[in-house]
Order: sequence, then C-alpha cells, then structure tokens
Amino acid sequence: MWKKLLDYFANLLTLAEATRENKAEIAQMRSELRDLALSVQLLANNQRHEMENLALRLENELLKFERRLPPSKHLK
Repeated sequence: MWKKLLDYFANLLTLAEATRENKAEIAQMRSELRDLALSVQLLANNQRHEMENLALRLENELLKFERRLPPSKHLK
C-alpha cells in the first residue's frame, strides 16, 4: 500500500514537472510565433512596396517612351 501511494506521489511530481516544462515551452512557442508573424507581415509589406515601385518605374518608362514617339497623324 505504501509503495502504491509512493508511486502515485512520484507520478504526481513527474506530471507536475512535465506540466511546468510544457507551459514554458508553450510560452516560448507563442513568442516565436509572434516573431514569425511579424516577420511575415514585414516581408509582405516590403513585397507590396517593391511591387508599387516596379509599377511606378514601368509607368515612368512608358511615359518616356510615349514622348519619343512621333506625333499622331490623327491629331492634325
């Protein structure tokens, strides 16, 4: 009987320690997940800005190209 009681107590201590470790790991994972989400958000914003800049550069090049074309005969 004492052995069973001692085994249950040892089990309880083991489970309590495992629970503390799991809580610490979960907190760490949540922190890492927040950091990862922030990184993804920053990458998405940078990508969006890059695409906007490329679109503006393309528009500039098109405008430059249009200025080099001879005047249209339909306007005369």
